[in-house]
Amino acid sequence: MLLVAYAIIWLTVLSVSAISTNGAVQGGGAYFMISRTLGPEFGGSIGLMFYLANVCACGVYVLGLVEAVLDIFGKDTSDPTNPLRSLPQGYGYSFLYASMVLLLCLSVCLVGASIYSQAAFFIFILVNLVLLSIVLSFLAVGPRQITIRHGGNVTLIGEYTGINSSTLHNNLRADYSLDYTTGNLMNFATVFAVMFNGCTGIMAGCNMSGELKQPSRAIPLGTIIAVVITFFVYLILFIFTALTCDRILLKEDYGFFRPINFWPPFVLIGVYATSLSASMSTLIGASRILHALAKDDLFGILLAPAKLVSKGGNPWGAVVYTWALVQLVLLAGKLNTIAGIVTVFYLMAYAAIDLACLALEWASAPNFRPTFRLFSWHTCLLGIFSCLVMMFLINPAYASGSIVLLLLLLGFIHFRSGSSSWGYISQALIFHQVRKYLLLLDVRKEHVKFWRPQILLMVSNPRTCCQLIKFINDLKKGGLYIMGHVETGDLDTLPSDPVQAHYSFWLSLVDKLNVKAFVDLTLSPSVRLGTQQLLRITGLGGMKPNTLVLGFYDNATPEDYFLQDSAFTPGLSPHDDPFGVDATSLQAHFPPVRSPETPHHLAPKEYVAIICDALKMHKNIVLARSFPCLVRPGTSSSNAALYIDVWPLDLLRPQASAYVDVCSLFLLQMACILNMAASWRRYQLRVFLCVESSGTGNGDSNGLLAAEVKFQELLLKLRIRAAIRVVDWDRVAVLRGQGLQHPGLTREPISVEYLRAANQAVLEEGGLESAVRFLYLPRPPADPTLHERYLEELDHLTEGLGPTLLIHGLTPVTCTEL
Repeated sequence: MLLVAYAIIWLTVLSVSAISTNGAVQGGGAYFMISRTLGPEFGGSIGLMFYLANVCACGVYVLGLVEAVLDIFGKDTSDPTNPLRSLPQGYGYSFLYASMVLLLCLSVCLVGASIYSQAAFFIFILVNLVLLSIVLSFLAVGPRQITIRHGGNVTLIGEYTGINSSTLHNNLRADYSLDYTTGNLMNFATVFAVMFNGCTGIMAGCNMSGELKQPSRAIPLGTIIAVVITFFVYLILFIFTALTCDRILLKEDYGFFRPINFWPPFVLIGVYATSLSASMSTLIGASRILHALAKDDLFGILLAPAKLVSKGGNPWGAVVYTWALVQLVLLAGKLNTIAGIVTVFYLMAYAAIDLACLALEWASAPNFRPTFRLFSWHTCLLGIFSCLVMMFLINPAYASGSIVLLLLLLGFIHFRSGSSSWGYISQALIFHQVRKYLLLLDVRKEHVKFWRPQILLMVSNPRTCCQLIKFINDLKKGGLYIMGHVETGDLDTLPSDPVQAHYSFWLSLVDKLNVKAFVDLTLSPSVRLGTQQLLRITGLGGMKPNTLVLGFYDNATPEDYFLQDSAFTPGLSPHDDPFGVDATSLQAHFPPVRSPETPHHLAPKEYVAIICDALKMHKNIVLARSFPCLVRPGTSSSNAALYIDVWPLDLLRPQASAYVDVCSLFLLQMACILNMAASWRRYQLRVFLCVESSGTGNGDSNGLLAAEVKFQELLLKLRIRAAIRVVDWDRVAVLRGQGLQHPGLTREPISVEYLRAANQAVLEEGGLESAVRFLYLPRPPADPTLHERYLEELDHLTEGLGPTLLIHGLTPVTCTEL
């Protein structure tokens, strides 16, 4: 039992020493270590539980002292003539005596740490003298019989045999009896819970870290020395006791050291001094933890009185607060009942300290370099496991209740407190693991079966494209999503990089919109060059964008989304940004929307050139039009929209064979991905086949049906559930090629009449039931002089269609294999 207790304690001491030698340790001891490592949630919850453990432990020690006093001086009906036994006994009297002892401890702690240190040093010297007398008594006192009275006429005889191997042999076997306070049969776990309270003083010095001159040196050195000394003291006493005292004496006389000592009062002095020292130690240690909790303001006004300090810096408010709670603990009255709760709380705190050290070790942060190196992640993990196992062995109900309490406190602090300046160990652990797995993500092992969209969305002004940002978040299907922005300028002419100061605003925008996206900003002389940079350098390893999304280039009057959403309205935002960027700051940072009279920041030729650059870099391209008017699923006005429409054919130059090219299949895949998103599942996919009667082979309805059957087979192979609509394209096709030839053009221009007819056909076939339309985006012409004409054609084709995606895919994305 002793070895188990000290194994747990030693593993925790290694973690405490490592953390305390890694930089400065301030007031609050174990709470400070846990909170500054694991964050305010774990620190506050474990700190409060550790505080409660100290409060209960103080009550245990006070009740133990009272019990020891009454054992000698309490009235006994079996010995009414003894003048020493004059103190009346009973529950009320025990509470009164305990309150008086606690008041004495309070008076010492109110004076300050200096008087406590002097008293503790005096008690330390006194206890060492008593221990020396006990050890010498084992060697000097001869065998004797000891009379044990239990009240009434019950008298037992115990034997002190002196050092005897037979006595040792008889004491080696387990023989648990009934507990004198609860009447329950004792067992290993119960006895361990009581005994462990006598070994928990390792945190006393740690809790007093605010009063130490060099805590990073004093805490590990003092704690290790204390653990080593107390272990050998316990071990020596256990061995001598087992060699000299028979089982009757050990079980029936809890003060058996007294009758076998060459001067019995010596033992009484030691017991009283030790109990009093432990009571003061836990009282002052608990008050320091409470003061640190109050200063960090994790529990608000509830702990406000604990912030009060004297002129000398003594937190008297926390001391009084703790004294009042210990008074409540004294009402329990039963020593062994409280001991179980205290031990479970202590074990929980020790496990948290081991967890903090384990997290620091696993994070592999360069700044975690403690001067104390006699630890490893193995010792931390073993310490956590040992504490949890013993918690449930002692009392499963107490252990489960403490874990539930921990989770409740975690949730309370998480929702109440904002961000902290202590750092987040979770970020360090995530970085460590992400780096490891990014190295394992090999682009050479990519396969079409596991393809997913990795999207770079270029954003000019978030005010005008919040709806598109949210929509692309639905479209990514667990893939990479990066919001890119280009600041135009020349770094040579600027005193510093303006981009770095803008990241916090963009990250706060991501939080406000509740999207799972990264942000990448760059400074470049032009938007085109900046987009090229982002396409090349965004992402890492195997996580790089394969699809570029651009807003559509048109003359539509932009709308300010910030004026429509309460999240961006100062004073109405439902959640304050924990990083200090509120709605007012966002409104001030991002520029106002472009007025109708203001020219575009980007020329039409440069816009098309960006599309060409992306295709040259083998990136899929998506143009998004009219997304400010997107009606998102779940809103009352979205009930009219029921479908996601797909037109998997190049409407500018339709060819029947193009239904099965890479771009058409990419179009179908993207529409299917959107339909798989949780908010879009109630929408049905519709695929429109534009069929000319001349292309069906027989010129009748059978040819149209054959085209539908053939495409249905393709959808079955691709496992895409969609309704097929066949559109008679003859009335539109007759208008193709009626435009005028432009001198110098290398391809036939498309007539405006054809484009308008195609636009009208798409609008009529989809109707108002279409929420989003997916259209085939043809390649831009190679000749730059045709780029503006290309934009005009796209503008005519998609005008008035509502939210529309024009997509050109270059990579195979579908697979018919498992």
